[in-house]
Amino acid sequence: MWIVYACGSALFAGLTAILAKCGIKKTASDAATAIRTIVVLLFSWLMVGVVGSGFGITKLSAKTWIFLILSGLATGASWLCYFRALQLGDVNKVVPIDKSSTVLTILLALFFLGETVTWLKGIGVVCIGAGTFLMIEKKRVSGEKTEKKSWLIYAVLSAVFASLTSILGKIGIDGLESNLGTAIRTGVVLIMAWLIVFVKGKQHTLKSIPKGELGFIFLSGIATGGSWLCYYKALQDGLASVVVPIDKLSILVSIGFSAVIFKERLSKKAAIGLALIVAGTLMMLIKLPT
Repeated sequence: MWIVYACGSALFAGLTAILAKCGIKKTASDAATAIRTIVVLLFSWLMVGVVGSGFGITKLSAKTWIFLILSGLATGASWLCYFRALQLGDVNKVVPIDKSSTVLTILLALFFLGETVTWLKGIGVVCIGAGTFLMIEKKRVSGEKTEKKSWLIYAVLSAVFASLTSILGKIGIDGLESNLGTAIRTGVVLIMAWLIVFVKGKQHTLKSIPKGELGFIFLSGIATGGSWLCYYKALQDGLASVVVPIDKLSILVSIGFSAVIFKERLSKKAAIGLALIVAGTLMMLIKLPT
């Protein structure tokens, strides 16, 4: 059953990008992120209740709170950039760049945390980097003058902030139960997202969100929560060395659904890039015998 839960985690994670894109066709991505985070927050605390780690919040040190807040701000920035990128660009372009945050995380860990990188992980980094590059293609002109490149900036920023989230968590919140840490960070994300909505004066747009898109926004939040719950259950019952690679391959789910729903097709070049990303991800998760 734990393999089924791991596959469920990848499925829900892949669906998140698709559902989110369906929910931000006319809705401002900032407002959509703020609404979606409410649903994710509920799931986060549901997970805390499942594992019974809520009482640990009273034992957190000042340092832990600081790094939780910083990592929450980084998570919020990553989500805001990610969904803005999805709004402006194709799923099969945005998702690979966001997943490449794994590469940046390893490089940051190498320089700032002194973590070692095996030759296999090094090859994995190169494969993911090369694959991501191959999947960034110019959109064919179809009545539009030129394709806006701002989606690429937001996608890269999403990956950068996602990497910072991992590094900040590694530095300052060792020993904290992961679900409790996630729940607190999500609370920070919620505050940040709604502040941005009000600072930009987009609160008035909330009333005009189409009901169909609002439904997709809620579903994307539920998909994220479902992914987290399945991921935790799979890790609890199964082998991490198998669960993690399956979860990372959610990119295949996102791109598969984008082909069916948005008719986004991969060129031969992009397909090779996807194969490199998958191969690189698996290489980075293989533990060599010592």
